[in-house]
Amino acid sequence: MTQTPLLSLTGLTKAYPGVVANDNVSLQIAPGEVHALLGENGAGKSTLVKMIYGLVKPDSGTMHMNGAEFAPAEPRAARAAGVGMVFQHFSLFDAMTVAENIALGMENAPKLGALSAQITAVSETYGLPLSPDRIVGDLSAGERQRVEIIRCLLQDPKLLIMDEPTSVLTPQEVEILFTTLRKLSADGTAILYISHKLEEIRSLCDSATILRLGKVVGACVPRDTTARDMAEMMVGKLLQTPTRTPHAKGEIVLQLKDLKAPAPNAFGMALKGISVDLRAGEILGIGGVAGNGQDELLAALSGERPVAGGMLLHSGDDIGGLGPTKRRARGILAAPEERMGHAAVPDMSLTENAMLTGAAREGLDRRGFLDWSAATRFAQSVIDTFDVRTPGPQAAARSLSGGNLQKFVIGREVLQRPEVFVVNQPTWGVDASAAAAIRQALLDLAETGTALIVISQDLDELMEISDRFCALNEGRLSEPREAQGITVEEIGLMMGGAHGMEVAHV
Repeated sequence: MTQTPLLSLTGLTKAYPGVVANDNVSLQIAPGEVHALLGENGAGKSTLVKMIYGLVKPDSGTMHMNGAEFAPAEPRAARAAGVGMVFQHFSLFDAMTVAENIALGMENAPKLGALSAQITAVSETYGLPLSPDRIVGDLSAGERQRVEIIRCLLQDPKLLIMDEPTSVLTPQEVEILFTTLRKLSADGTAILYISHKLEEIRSLCDSATILRLGKVVGACVPRDTTARDMAEMMVGKLLQTPTRTPHAKGEIVLQLKDLKAPAPNAFGMALKGISVDLRAGEILGIGGVAGNGQDELLAALSGERPVAGGMLLHSGDDIGGLGPTKRRARGILAAPEERMGHAAVPDMSLTENAMLTGAAREGLDRRGFLDWSAATRFAQSVIDTFDVRTPGPQAAARSLSGGNLQKFVIGREVLQRPEVFVVNQPTWGVDASAAAAIRQALLDLAETGTALIVISQDLDELMEISDRFCALNEGRLSEPREAQGITVEEIGLMMGGAHGMEVAHV
């Protein structure tokens, strides 16, 4: 563009022990430009935006905002200079109202009455319907994101950084978000947009910078570049498309009969009479808007939470009263959505995290003693098989990028050869190449006879790998449908709660 850049980065470098996160990175963003930052997991995207937002100090290089030197020592200084950031993980208090949460994130918040009026005005101006008096715990994932965006907009940002903003949104919520971002762009706000969803990048972004192993390796105009070409620029090689081989389905290995479970807390979702059968070698895809019972269903199937009624049968045996360890011994494995803190202990090494779930099935304990050499070999096999970018099995889980930790968590369960595998959001926050590898691993697992339940908000993913599809809505499961041939309109009705309704004639 011929405009004077709003933000210029020149030669930014940041190194950590054993890795150069950013290596001589330079880019420019113009006022009103929607600029995509693309790269595999671990490419350096998060480190770069943290330097812009004042969370990390560069080792060398310079930044300029509107021509003036820009070196924020902390996020407060970045916000004062006109930089706002909406993080992938929301930082909101469930028990507080929208207005109270927004006030907490402002330097000099006005009184709640005046702030509520500002929230209402901004939400109406930018098409983000939101009541300032609502309790955050009652909001959907899309509405929670609006809280974070409005908090930024109230501070009149010149540059808005968005990290994986659509990972928990429905297609309808994505459209609302994109309408808002296009209006912001038209009003002169620049947007730095990080996402692994490349078709969204093509739809929204004016330009893109591609990082690989911390270096800028290319740039493109997304609307003139195919998603596949962008993905291959990111990984530096041809992208493999997951392939599925038709195979016969086996006997029913898991049955849910009118399964009920209470809500885990005031903001959770109760499970209400869920019934479904699962066959060996089958992939059952479960879609739905976030907060409709996905976490609760995985917890009920893994044994983390007790069921209040109905039956949960594995190979004819009622296992509703068994805890996670005994279910794992039977071959029922699970990988939850929240990888850091739930699927993995942040301060433990990858070897220790491998031991946590693999001890019984991988023979990692002998007569009451832990076999650490065997655990290290198991962790290393996960790292090698799933291309986990890490210095080694001694690395702490928290040291991995989100996508690399996700590959480790999924690989750790897949390599244990489960009879039933339940996974929630298997490719959340994972780059295109890694997502394809994870989906292929799930397809290969089904081919060996494993029965899978894949819970995901990525409908394209579910349609790509599922044999049958159903949807969760307010803790109820729709009747499963054959995934092949199902339409987007039918999926929308199922996600909206059309349980037991005839949805073929839309």
